[in-house]
Amino acid sequence: MDLTEIVKAYDVRGVVPDQLDERVARAVGAAFVRVTGADRIVVAHDMRTSSPLLVAAFAAGATGQGADVVDAGLGPTDMLYYASGSLDLPGAMFTASHNPARYNGIKMCRAGARPIGQETGLADIRDLAQQFLAESPEPAATTGTVTERDLLTDYAKHLRSLVDLSGIRRLKVVVDAGNGMGGYSVPTVLGDEKLAALPLEIVPMYFELDGSFPNHEANPLEPKNIVDLQAKVREVGADVGLAFDGDADRCFVVDERGEPVPPSAITALVATRELAKVPGATIIHNLIVSHAVPEIVREHGGVPVRTRVGHSFIKAEMASTGAVFGGEHSAHYYFKDFWFADTGMLAAMHVLAALGGQSRPLSELVAEFSRYVASGEVNSTVDDQAARVAAVKARFADAELDELDGLTAQFDDGSWFNLRASNTEPLLRLNVEARDEQRMAQLRDEVLAVVRD
Repeated sequence: MDLTEIVKAYDVRGVVPDQLDERVARAVGAAFVRVTGADRIVVAHDMRTSSPLLVAAFAAGATGQGADVVDAGLGPTDMLYYASGSLDLPGAMFTASHNPARYNGIKMCRAGARPIGQETGLADIRDLAQQFLAESPEPAATTGTVTERDLLTDYAKHLRSLVDLSGIRRLKVVVDAGNGMGGYSVPTVLGDEKLAALPLEIVPMYFELDGSFPNHEANPLEPKNIVDLQAKVREVGADVGLAFDGDADRCFVVDERGEPVPPSAITALVATRELAKVPGATIIHNLIVSHAVPEIVREHGGVPVRTRVGHSFIKAEMASTGAVFGGEHSAHYYFKDFWFADTGMLAAMHVLAALGGQSRPLSELVAEFSRYVASGEVNSTVDDQAARVAAVKARFADAELDELDGLTAQFDDGSWFNLRASNTEPLLRLNVEARDEQRMAQLRDEVLAVVRD
């Protein structure tokens, strides 16, 4: 089996069992131990039916190389990062995140939740696992052990230590877990009275763990997947709605009217809270977030740093700069006090703290963080990605151009666009922002006319 197609820039992900099966998981587990040099690792998994079998196979590969395995069982991806950080162990999370039910995958990190990207170990793991599929690895002199450990409560305690919700006004909060891991973690993090009761009334939606996703795909980035949440917020008169993706490492927010709050606005809101704690700190943002983010960071005395899209780039930049927070357009939020890792739950708690700490509705609170009009991500299927990007570059040669990640063009009137090639599909992804709807639509259509010519 060729692993090249399922080992992407940040993790291993493929259709089960056609691409990712127990044999592959075992080989990857053995390679993971060899490449990291770990004598002990931690693993966790989501609710997909294939996850327990893949975890067991991965653990067998790891123990066969002499490493002990701490099995944290069910949990969201950020619980795995908590485990990796608090135990200082390399970790592997079995999930396909927001992808459909037929997929599964492995997100891996080094000790302290440090990222493993294509250039920082993932390619080595892939190549070694490929060898182990062809010829089984030499076993270690002593086989490692597997120990089960429940870390959910410890994870919840840690999050509560970072954001104090005890003194906020009472909020009604609708949470759509999409039958994913938010349905497992939210009751403990936000509702466990043994950890101290919080002034929150949680209205649950689709908390039943079901990897077949019977209600909608667990991908809140797609507007159709938050329709139920929007309707429920309006129906019950909630203060806020939260939607988590399948492994609950991303959180999307809707206001009291049921209107989506852009992740860029959440990035800016959380950034101001972090800057209030650490004045003058660095805030990381990827190049697709709204230009309002760096503007607001500067206005609050912070230092904005622009990076490529993707968690391995964000985490590396955060670690090198000592940034206190980082945000992406895709609703990934990263925190220095969470080992520079991303956690949707912690971002949600910041939103609840900000909302409950004052009297205005959420729509008014976030209005100050939404200054521009954005297109959202517009995808185009193309035969030759490089040729289409080159054509767009030629068409907009008079703009201020850079190629940090794809092609970004900035204009004197404050409008801009970014055009990036997908790493996994024959797509070009376009994001456009301007000061008003008319200019945004005009620029979007001009770029698409070249892309789709």
